[in-house]
Amino acid sequence: MQTDRIDTILAETLEDLRMSRSEQRALRAVLGERLAGAADRSIVRARAFELARREISERAGDPVAARAVLTWLEELVRLLEPRPDHEPRAEAHFSPGRSCLERIVSLFAEAQHSVEVCVFTITDDRITNAIGDAHRRGVRLRVITDDDKALDRGSDIEQLVRWGIEVRRDDSPHHMHHKFAIFDGRLVLTGSYNWTRSAERANQENLVVLEHPALIAAFSRTFEQLWRRFER
Repeated sequence: MQTDRIDTILAETLEDLRMSRSEQRALRAVLGERLAGAADRSIVRARAFELARREISERAGDPVAARAVLTWLEELVRLLEPRPDHEPRAEAHFSPGRSCLERIVSLFAEAQHSVEVCVFTITDDRITNAIGDAHRRGVRLRVITDDDKALDRGSDIEQLVRWGIEVRRDDSPHHMHHKFAIFDGRLVLTGSYNWTRSAERANQENLVVLEHPALIAAFSRTFEQLWRRFER
């Protein structure tokens, strides 16, 4: 796939903060010719999310433009939806037991470009090490967590910071209680499962992994809103 040409096409469609129907048809045609399969589609998604992040950052004082960028991103994600003969990924995992833990670790091992993590707490060293391994491979990691839980005994948040991973903590008197992560802009992981050893050993928890463009766009939008909100 010629990524430079794809980057040019994406930038052109974003230029006026909207994607006309004619641009949609043209982009669909070009992508259909150039995308060999799911791996290529994940690359385009990752590049589109990165382009949207930069555009939103540059227009931080213009909420109308930021919403327009998110609309553009949602339209693009829809263009990249799997063909009808493709069965979207949908998984469910439960604890106690190792199923949730092992799936989280494997998703970090499979990540190629970016992972956005938004979780209440991280104390399980096995997950922390998987995050660190992805970071050392060059995967861009961004982590949002709860400020109170980051100070708990056993919290691995400061370890992530020492490794050079971007971390932001909520700055409110309330808890940042989300538990989700987005992998390469193509899979979202969510559920009740806390990233702790007690969740794996004793708690009744659940974890789902979904390949669903509209849901991924919604989770990505929420992540970006929180990332900007907790900047300091």
